[in-house]
Formats: sequence, C-alpha cells, structure tokens
Amino acid sequence: MENPHEKFMKLAIELSRSGMMQGKGGPFGCVIVKDGKIIGQGCNSVLDTIDPTAHAEIVAIRDACKKLGDFQLEGCDIYTSCEPCPMCLGAIYWARPARVFYANTKEDAAKVGFDDQFIYEELDLPLSERKIPFSQLPNEEADKVFKEWALLNNKTLY
Repeated sequence: MENPHEKFMKLAIELSRSGMMQGKGGPFGCVIVKDGKIIGQGCNSVLDTIDPTAHAEIVAIRDACKKLGDFQLEGCDIYTSCEPCPMCLGAIYWARPARVFYANTKEDAAKVGFDDQFIYEELDLPLSERKIPFSQLPNEEADKVFKEWALLNNKTLY
C-alpha cells in the first residue's frame, strides 16, 4: 500500500513532467492536500500564461484558495517537486499551510539551469547596490492611506 506522502509527491512530480512536456514551463509541479484530499494543484505555467509568477506553487495556491474560499491554507500540506524559489517561499508563508514537502533541492534546480541563488544574494545587498536599483519616493498620500488602514475597524489582518 502506497504511503500518502509518496502518493501526493508522485502526483506533484507527474504534474512537473506533464507541464514540461506540454511546453507550459519548467519541470515543476505542486499539489495541496487538506484532510487527505487534493484541494489544489498546478504545474509551472510561465510560458503558457506569459506570466513570470505562474510557478507551480503559486498556481496550486491560487487553485486551493479558490476552492476553499479563503486566502489561508490552514491545516494544508504542500507537496512540490522542488524546493520552492524565493517568490514561492514568500507566497507559502503568506498562505500559512501546516507543512511543505519537496523532492528536488534548490541546488538540484541550479544544476539544470534554474538558479535562484542570485536572488538570495540580492536580498542581502543595500537597495542601491542591487542589479535592479530600488529607490524610495516618499509620498504624503501613500502615508495617509496607511494611517487610514490603521484606523479601520472592519479590516481583515493577514
């Protein structure tokens, strides 16, 4: 009898191969499980959708959240064919699942041309020294909107 972890990881890997072979994007797949049932899934669809954010984990998170009717994945497990990149890692933390399981490592991904190490290194640099320079343009109206948010009584914190 197949272990549930193996079953869900096998599906994530099948999605990675299927999406790759269909020309949707790189070899990455993801499934999201709650109470033993798949509630979200996706493969890398960057090329198919012409969207640089359409990584497998993002696609699966969007699918699961839509099905749950919630922006949080409380009590869910994420099975992904590769250790998440920095963008997906951020999305996973925002979605707040219970656990993440992955097959290939970020080092394995780098060996086949998907090297995110430069992003980790960029985060450690001062804003002005990054490959894409970041500059703050302080604005009173932007500050005013934040102050209005702080005073809202009916806001949903996330």
